[in-house]
Amino acid sequence: MEALLASYGDASSDSDSDTQLPTTKSAPILHMQEEIKAPLPPPPLSLLTPPNSIGAMDFSQSDKPSRVRSFAHVEGNYALHVYIPVYIPSPSKKEATHFLKRVSSLVPGLHVVDADVPLDILCKDDKKLEQIALGQEFHISLGRTVPIRVHQIDSVITMLRQRLQFQKRYWIDFSKWEAFVNDDKTRTFLSIEIVTGGLAEITKQIQSVNEVYKLHSLPEFYKDPRPHISLAWLLGDVSDSLKRVIEQVNKSGIGGSLQRRVFTCKFSGIECRIGNKTYKICKFNDD
Repeated sequence: MEALLASYGDASSDSDSDTQLPTTKSAPILHMQEEIKAPLPPPPLSLLTPPNSIGAMDFSQSDKPSRVRSFAHVEGNYALHVYIPVYIPSPSKKEATHFLKRVSSLVPGLHVVDADVPLDILCKDDKKLEQIALGQEFHISLGRTVPIRVHQIDSVITMLRQRLQFQKRYWIDFSKWEAFVNDDKTRTFLSIEIVTGGLAEITKQIQSVNEVYKLHSLPEFYKDPRPHISLAWLLGDVSDSLKRVIEQVNKSGIGGSLQRRVFTCKFSGIECRIGNKTYKICKFNDD
């Protein structure tokens, strides 16, 4: 197997990768290609990666800091992200708008997640702030965003559907403004955490995703997951100072608290994004 891999190098197809997280180093397979004088026929996909491996990868910080993953594009790898899509209900946007404006006035450098727009610019127009910063689709991650090889896609999707296919609808309470920092301490996120309603159900779903990841030798989720959605980001690890600002704004009566939810929405299903393609994972069972 090693000899075949060394002969073929990495001849897998290209992909579109776009988010942020772990770091490992590339295997020296690609250097062997320089020694091959005549082109070889494409190898079987099963030879590109040994069983139970995610292949040769080279992770680095993404050039799009609003994302959640930090590994560079590697030919033949596809970014995998399993999540619950979330939309903030219109009646709750007004209060969230007031909170974002207050925090932005105290914390310079905040940007809208996935829009790469400075928050202080949007704060000048409440309508644009609601549309751009609060009108997009947010994600509750059920697993790390990691790269997988093309021949792993069908297996991952099939196993996710087997374990998560039928889910009962439940309410999710977004109860607490919080600050999170990414693994490499390069970005801090202004988020809303789930600490009450829906936490038990989401935790079970994370465990199911972990089982699938483990079977594919992918890194599992954090040991003590804290489900949340992120609304804004800023450079560096400034989580301590951001937490102090959040506490200050909450004391002023803006933004909700543990006793008064920021907003509530109903579980809308589970999706899996691989590269540019999105897969529906579960169906609802309301019995």
